[in-house]
Amino acid sequence: MVSFLEFEKPIAELEARIVELRATASVGDINIDGEIATLEQRAAKLLGDTYAKLTPWQKTQVARHPDRPHFKDYVAGMFDNFMPLAGDRAFADDQAIIGGFATLGERKVMVIGHEKGDDTASRVRHNFGMAKPEGYRKAIRLMELADRFGLPVVSLVDTSGAFPGVQAEERGQAEAIARSTEACLALGVPMVAAVVGEGGSGGAIALAAANRVLMFEHAIYSVISPEGCASILWRTAEKASDAATAMQVTAQHLKTLGVIDRIVAEPVGGAHRDPVLAIANLGSAIEAELDALDGLGAQALRTDRADKFLAIGV
Repeated sequence: MVSFLEFEKPIAELEARIVELRATASVGDINIDGEIATLEQRAAKLLGDTYAKLTPWQKTQVARHPDRPHFKDYVAGMFDNFMPLAGDRAFADDQAIIGGFATLGERKVMVIGHEKGDDTASRVRHNFGMAKPEGYRKAIRLMELADRFGLPVVSLVDTSGAFPGVQAEERGQAEAIARSTEACLALGVPMVAAVVGEGGSGGAIALAAANRVLMFEHAIYSVISPEGCASILWRTAEKASDAATAMQVTAQHLKTLGVIDRIVAEPVGGAHRDPVLAIANLGSAIEAELDALDGLGAQALRTDRADKFLAIGV
């Protein structure tokens, strides 16, 4: 059962009508296959037309859709032989960031990413994907481990931002984010990052200072949430739609600005409508980027990364 967003109401009404007609056809003697086929065509066209012209705020809603694939889904659908590694060896194991050894196609990699959870219990356990300092320190440990063994790093970014609580600040949240960003830039192995949902603030860049940064076409990536920006500029979160437009948070804007390198296509209607296809598309894109980085030495990879980020905004 698809969860519909506010702007999808006309699509929801059509699809509900199709479900009703199918139920009627299954118990009656009337043949309404033609009417059902016509409504299905109308629904498919409306869905395609709607998603072809989403506003930045609508894309924000799609990026946050509760049924979008999460880290565990990408691990299950894209990687083999996943071996999770826990803890930062200093304080605790933060479940907002998960990582470990895995196989992508024929290539052994280190995969690291945010996990938001998909029901109330798992969302609480994973802190809604908002990592604390120990999460970023775990990511640093895994990146350094990958570097030691010569394994490419793949990161999957999906967070509204790092956890802003007092405990996180007490344990050095800003320093941990900075160190994690630094660890990405210092890697002597290829790193490919993908923004699969929300890429929020330092909590995202800490895992995304990579040689290649990919984004799903309906993902968002920004220094602050649209609501947060609106609260600062207009003193009300009701201006979030205006803020999303002004901040240029979409993959299409960011590709033009040179912040990201590739836009990965989603199924019509968003990744949540066909997670298997979305995951396959992302896997192919990541493998292609890793293939392109093969053969580069450690210093060349560091220089490539530095050049990429220093060129943003120039």
